Amino acid sequence: MSGYELMISGDIFRGRYREDYERPHPIAENVPLPYTMHLPHVNHTIRPGHQIMVQVQSTWFPLYDRNPQTFVESIMSAPEEAYQKQKHRIYHNSVYPTYLELKVDTP
Repeated sequence: MSGYELMISGDIFRGRYREDYERPHPIAENVPLPYTMHLPHVNHTIRPGHQIMVQVQSTWFPLYDRNPQTFVESIMSAPEEAYQKQKHRIYHNSVYPTYLELKVDTP
């Protein structure tokens, strides 16, 4: 099963709600912003030789509704011109560290 990939946790988090779930805010362009996401709990054994992959995507279409990539009042009624191609960046340096925190249970 060399090269086999298995998603062990996945969730959708819209950036517009990163500050407040009640009041969405647009995402500033070319400005690093902090995000903290808690994925659904799973118990999974990571054995020696296994690798962990993290994917950050701006949309999960067609599994979930399309993301227009622009800030609109409601994505459910977004006009066609709101759907634009965007470039997304994950910063990872000493000023803006990006990390993955895993909770480990030991026998």
